[in-house]
Amino acid sequence: MVWLLGTKAQIDDADVAVGRRMLVLEGALSQSMLVLTTGAFLIAFAIELGASNVVIGLLAAVGPLAQAAQIPAVLLVERLRRRRAIAVLAGGISRVMWFVMAAIPFVLPAAWAVPVLLICLAVHFGVGAVSGCAFNSWVRDLIPTATVSRFFARRLAIATALGAALSLCGGVAIDFWKARDGEPLMAYAALFIVGGACGIVGLLFLARAPEPTMPPAAKGGILRTFIEPLSHSNFRQLVIFLGWWSFAVNLAAPFFAVYMLQRLGLSMTWVLGLSVASQLLNVLFFPVWGAIAERLSNKSVLLFCGALFIFSFLLWPLSTLPERYVLTIPILLAFHILAGVSTAGVNLCAGNLVLKIAPYGKAGTFLAVNGLVCGLAATVAPIMAGLMADLFAEEELMLTLALHSGEGLHNPIDVPTLSISGLDFLFIIAFVLGTYAMHRLLSVKEQGEVESQAVRDALFGEMRRVARQVSTVAGVRQVLMFPAALLARGRRTEEDGEQAETD
Repeated sequence: MVWLLGTKAQIDDADVAVGRRMLVLEGALSQSMLVLTTGAFLIAFAIELGASNVVIGLLAAVGPLAQAAQIPAVLLVERLRRRRAIAVLAGGISRVMWFVMAAIPFVLPAAWAVPVLLICLAVHFGVGAVSGCAFNSWVRDLIPTATVSRFFARRLAIATALGAALSLCGGVAIDFWKARDGEPLMAYAALFIVGGACGIVGLLFLARAPEPTMPPAAKGGILRTFIEPLSHSNFRQLVIFLGWWSFAVNLAAPFFAVYMLQRLGLSMTWVLGLSVASQLLNVLFFPVWGAIAERLSNKSVLLFCGALFIFSFLLWPLSTLPERYVLTIPILLAFHILAGVSTAGVNLCAGNLVLKIAPYGKAGTFLAVNGLVCGLAATVAPIMAGLMADLFAEEELMLTLALHSGEGLHNPIDVPTLSISGLDFLFIIAFVLGTYAMHRLLSVKEQGEVESQAVRDALFGEMRRVARQVSTVAGVRQVLMFPAALLARGRRTEEDGEQAETD
């Protein structure tokens, strides 16, 4: 415990190198916990417990609502000034909750299961927000600004690759268990236990990363501390964009798995298989978008990727006419391809842009204010989505073409062209709100930003380069060795960046 409390006034290159390695390992294990405990697995677990559409919305809202805990977390960090200890200890309490949730179906009456699940999730995300607040401030001061894009691109890519493999294995295991008439809740509980264990091990690596001593606290009181980020004009515009973006995405995303499981009747293997395809594209495009963002700007990539992701929402209503048909799977595959490519750029560049705009030594407060605004938006959105899902459940808008023949004018043949019903309305509304969010991004300023055409040209150039590389036998071998190669290449580029800074 004493070791956790220690900080270093001077961080040298060796400390930064150790910190990077520990953060990469922790990121991989945290992502493993995330994919095995949330998303489709958590939703399916809740459905097995008897959750309604409103409850599904609440499940998606609990995490963002818990971001409000970042406000007292900032005060805690400023008072104790031991970010590593706070991140590790709070993270431990948060992650232990998955073991508690795994036991819910077996130790509680059915009527208590869903309410207790929501309470446990609130504790998990609430205490986790305290850990995240300390972590963000700590990492902002540990990783040099010049290499932050490359580092987080590599960390996200490795974590996503491992998470994708584990989520697919989890989906296959669930379907295998169900095929043998096993109790589904037991299978989901087992995944929660494995995921929780991964999260705890990840904290052991996190505890080994060095912590720089925090700069002196700013004067002016608590109120001024939280007002300052919003008085920063450019940061305020970024927060407005991210708030609207969070609202639009969380209006639709919590119901993607519900749509596939209930509306389309897909198996868990199919749902997780499509998700894995999307995550693998995430892995491939993290370094692509990271390189483009460094050469052009984070905002330029964000404009391009955000618009691409929002557009993909319109593919969901096309997947039924009004039931599954021959193009359903190809359309779902197209959505997950677009989502995989675009969210890699959005997740990477949105985080980088916030870190870039936040002043050194004040990242914790700036990120807490951003987390609070986005959390409130992401809290309201899925709750509204759950209510609207029930409201639109019996509504349908269908467009058809009527084919009349010369002999059968009174018996036309109706050819369906578009059917919008139930959750389809949510996806369309989310598209409209997401389009407005992209409009708000135009007000954010970043040095070096370029037109979207330059981003497209850079993207196609990177894709042509990758295609040439993988078109040979050596290239295929490189793809198969991608995670290890990415780890090694990322370490070399970071060392080169550090050498350039020294020179």
